[in-house]
Amino acid sequence: MSRTLPSEPLAIRELVNRYLSGDQSGAVEIIHHFHDRVFYYCLRMLGHQQDAEDTAQESFLRAFKSLSNWDDQRPFAPWLMAIAGNRCRTQLAKRKQESQEFGVDQLEFAAPCQQDRLSIAEEIKAALCQLRDEHRQAFELFHNEQLNYMEIAERLGCPLGTVKTWVHRARRELVERLQSRLSWGKREHALREI
Repeated sequence: MSRTLPSEPLAIRELVNRYLSGDQSGAVEIIHHFHDRVFYYCLRMLGHQQDAEDTAQESFLRAFKSLSNWDDQRPFAPWLMAIAGNRCRTQLAKRKQESQEFGVDQLEFAAPCQQDRLSIAEEIKAALCQLRDEHRQAFELFHNEQLNYMEIAERLGCPLGTVKTWVHRARRELVERLQSRLSWGKREHALREI
């Protein structure tokens, strides 16, 4: 469970300095403070608990290896979350490559179409899995984490206009995919009645 540190930016700098000077307790405190946030972010992006746990752990390892490169004049959390986002994108790309190698459709990997009736949440999850990675990530940061466009641009390391475009396209594609999937379900139901 994440904890609030007193005077957070100063406390984070102090923990980073402790770790860089060889005191492992600095790393332990950073993990305690940010673990839940990183884990749930990875879980939202990957949709699989074990992958999220592994990727969160990789994110912290990568962050600690690069800690000396962190600019302590900038907020720590966006820097850490950008690392987590990169690790998630790597995991998603690996997943996609593996599914292509084995001839498995990505949608079937995320949510099998064979089920008679998927809940709306499953439909949304399946539709989100079909979006381009950067569109989905921008959409989830905006809607799930409720970051503004500028915060998303900083986290993803891209221009503000690009973020706005990605969120807009993700919304449009999501609506189109859901309308298509739900109308197909209605047609299929109508055929069964005939």
